[in-house]
Amino acid sequence: MGGDLRRGGLPGGPDTAGTRSGAEPRPAGTPKIVGVVWGLLILNTLGSTGAKTIVPLPRSLIQMITMGALLAAFTLALAVNLRLRIRASAFVLLLTLLLVPSMISSLQLESGFGALFRCARLALFIGTLWLLSRWWDGGLTFVRHHIRMYFAVLGSVAAGLVISPGAAMPELYGGRLVGALWPLTPPQIGQYAAVIIGLTVLLVLGRRTDRASAAVVIVPSLVLLALTHTRTATLGLLIGLVLAIGSLILTSAAARRFFTWAVLCAAVAVVGFSSALRAWFLRGQSQEYLTSLTGRAKVWDALLAAPRTTAEKLFGVGLGDKSFGGLPIDNSWLAVYHEQGLIGVALVAAIIIVLSGVALLRPPSLQRACAIFLISYCAIASYTEAGLGDASPYLLHLALAASLLAAPAAATPLSTPEVPPLSTPEVPRLSTPAVPRRRIPRWAQRSEVT
Repeated sequence: MGGDLRRGGLPGGPDTAGTRSGAEPRPAGTPKIVGVVWGLLILNTLGSTGAKTIVPLPRSLIQMITMGALLAAFTLALAVNLRLRIRASAFVLLLTLLLVPSMISSLQLESGFGALFRCARLALFIGTLWLLSRWWDGGLTFVRHHIRMYFAVLGSVAAGLVISPGAAMPELYGGRLVGALWPLTPPQIGQYAAVIIGLTVLLVLGRRTDRASAAVVIVPSLVLLALTHTRTATLGLLIGLVLAIGSLILTSAAARRFFTWAVLCAAVAVVGFSSALRAWFLRGQSQEYLTSLTGRAKVWDALLAAPRTTAEKLFGVGLGDKSFGGLPIDNSWLAVYHEQGLIGVALVAAIIIVLSGVALLRPPSLQRACAIFLISYCAIASYTEAGLGDASPYLLHLALAASLLAAPAAATPLSTPEVPPLSTPEVPRLSTPAVPRRRIPRWAQRSEVT
């Protein structure tokens, strides 16, 4: 693993010193503190509700930690970018515009003072993204930060499973894997595992990391994903990888080989393990219960049937906990409609459309493939998960996609050779041959004087 750090493997990151062929040049390099800021943003979006942990953690303490992480992230980002240098970003601009309906609806206090608190949190989150946009140069730096931090989160989940298997797979959640050290739900764990699996696979195909380092990330994450029994994350991973690898097929032989082997393995799995896969997919639920999306459809129908004023239709009722009638909404579009109205829905749709359009217009590359994977995963998960309208992991995934689609900054050489000033070459002077002086006789001089 130590050798991989030097060779630019997954944990080590790219070679910014220009000592390796194919290194990713950046104008001045990304400060290490930027990775710390990104990790703090991820910590802020882990949430404060979930399964019971081995050591009971009060919700107020968890909220204090997550909000403290956001404040620290904004402070550090401001400290490292005191001159407030930012890059133009349609993604962050649309997020900033999303604050308008959020503030208008939250000021009505229909959702209580907690709505104003969530608006302040969203504003700090967006402000931190603006400050970090200075280093969005189309490189893979933030991808590596993303994988490292979420892999650390999954490490805490695995540690809880080893320490207390009963607490990590409680009957309350049907024996699905939860966070026993930090309150994480099965969909959260499945989301984190699916995202880093997809990104790591793409890094391997792009030859930006070696297979040994990738296996350290992919294999444990696949095990945790299987233990969560999360259908949305699994489908998002498979469909997202198909679209991302499909964008590389014409330009990458490795992508073509991987796609061929993946299709063959999928066919064998469907034929040989169809009953086991069906049992895993159903999770012991009936076909009727699965058709109603595990009860989500009833909440959705009630939300759409609820009477609303014109202002509530346009601006929503204010940022809340993504629930309706005490039940989770579990749909990003309906949650945005409920809390930020039709204007919020239009802005979130514009974010997805703009990112997708930019990704389609970019030439084939590893960065484009990673962005396509993240965008498609978030679009698929938005049907059964909420989070596109508030500070959440899904907005961080889309922010990462925006950083990958940013135009590369002009490279600045690390050392500029000294060039001597231009000087005009000396032109040799043409010397006039000396003419012998004519001597005048004295008698002639006297006559001239006379």
